[in-house]
Amino acid sequence: MTTPRQAVSDLLTALSDRLIGQDHIVRGLVIALLCDGHLLVEGPPGTGKTRVIKALAQLLGASFGRVQFTPDLLPSDLTGSEIYTATRELEFRSGPLFNQLILADEINRAPARVQSALLEAMEERQVTVGGSSMALPRPFLVMATQNTMDQEGTYPLPEAQLDRFFMKIEIDYPSRDADFMILRQQQQEELSSSPLTSVLNLDDIEAAQRQIRAVTLSDSVVQYIVDLVHATRFPERYSEELDRWIQTGASTRASLALQRAARASAWLAERDYVEPRDVRDVLAPCLIHRVQLSFDARAAKVSSEQFVQTLLDHVAAK
Repeated sequence: MTTPRQAVSDLLTALSDRLIGQDHIVRGLVIALLCDGHLLVEGPPGTGKTRVIKALAQLLGASFGRVQFTPDLLPSDLTGSEIYTATRELEFRSGPLFNQLILADEINRAPARVQSALLEAMEERQVTVGGSSMALPRPFLVMATQNTMDQEGTYPLPEAQLDRFFMKIEIDYPSRDADFMILRQQQQEELSSSPLTSVLNLDDIEAAQRQIRAVTLSDSVVQYIVDLVHATRFPERYSEELDRWIQTGASTRASLALQRAARASAWLAERDYVEPRDVRDVLAPCLIHRVQLSFDARAAKVSSEQFVQTLLDHVAAK
C-alpha cells in the first residue's frame, strides 16, 4: 500500500516531468498544498504557470477553475450571482471560486473590489453573495500569477493581500537545455492522446497534512525563525546594508508560514523534526513578498536572492 509520503513523492515527480526546468515552482506549489496555503507566482508570460496548476488538478483528480483578471472584472465573475429563473425565483449560479484549485491569472490587473472578493475566499474559505455566506470546497488553493511591475496595465497588490499568500515564487525563462526538452516533450504530447491520471487522492493529502503537523520543532529552530523575522523589523541591529534596504519588515504571519513550510520541507526529506536548513530552504518564498524594500534597494536593483542571502549571512542558527 502506498504511503502518503510516497504518493506525494510520485506527485512531485509527475509535476516535474510536466514542467521541465522549473522544479522550484513545483516544490513550492506542493508545499503550499500540503500546508493549506495559497501561492503567488511572478514572472514573464509563457513560462508554464498555467500548465503546472492544471497538471496538479489532473494528478489530484480535483476540480479546477481559471479566472483571467482584467480591469473590468466584477466580484460576481468570481463568486457567482443570483439570477431570476423562469419561475421568477432567485437561483444562485456559482462562479469559478467554487472549485478546489483556482488559477487567478494576472491578478495585478484587477480592481480593488475584485481583490476584496478573492481575499475573503482565500482567508475565510467562503464567499458572500446577497448577504449569505457559502463555504468553499476543501482542499482550496489559489495560485495567482502576477506580471512584473514594468509591464503596462499592472498595479501593485495591497500589502495586506500579499501577506495572505503563503508563499511567493519568482519564475524566469527556462535554460537552453530545458527549452530543447520542452520542444521534444510537446511533440510527444501531440502524438499521444492519453490524459494525466491521478497519482493520489484527497485522503492522501489529509493524511500527509496530519503527519506534517506532527513534525517537531526544537526551541532553537523556533528561535532561529523568530530571529530571521525580527531582523527584518529591526535591521539596524544586524547590518547597515539591511538597514538601507528594508523599509517595512515582515509580520507575524511570516513566522507562522515559515514554521509550517519548514515542517513540510522536513517531512518531504523523510524527517520528523525540523533542522535549520529546512528553514533556509523555504525562507525566500515565505519572506520576499512580506518585506517591503526601500527606494535605495530598488534603485540599486537588489534582487530577492541577494536580500535573502544577506539576511542569512547576518542571522545565524543557534
